[in-house]
Amino acid sequence: MSGASRILATDIDPIAGMAIILNCELNQLNPFPILIKNILDLEQDKWDLVVLGDMFYDEDLADSLHRWLKNCFWIHRTQVLIGDPGRPQFRGHSIQHQLHKVVEYSLPEPTRQENNGLTTSTVWDFQP
Repeated sequence: MSGASRILATDIDPIAGMAIILNCELNQLNPFPILIKNILDLEQDKWDLVVLGDMFYDEDLADSLHRWLKNCFWIHRTQVLIGDPGRPQFRGHSIQHQLHKVVEYSLPEPTRQENNGLTTSTVWDFQP
C-alpha cells in the first residue's frame, strides 16, 4: 500500500474485514477504510489499481466480476491484478484469454491440504 493516496478494502464477509485490520497491524500499516458490501452492485468508482484474490469460485459471481473488471479497465483504465490458486471455475472461465501471468507461488503444505490439493497460486494481469 506504500505510496497509495487512497485505499479501500472490500469484502462481503465481516470476518474478512477483521482479518484486514489484523494484517495491517502485523505489517505496521495504518488501517484503511473497509467496506463490507458487494461493490459489484454499486456505482463504479475510478481506481488506479484493483487487486483481488480467489474470487472465481462461483460461475455467476465470476461472470459479474468479469463484466465489472472490464468496465474498470475500459472506462477508467484501471490496472487489475488477480490472484487465484487455479480452481476449475477460474481455469474454465472466458477471462483466461485476457490474462497474462505475472508470478506463480508454491503454496505451503497446510494450505495445500486445506484446498483439496491445489499446489500453487498465480497472480495474473488482466488485459481485455
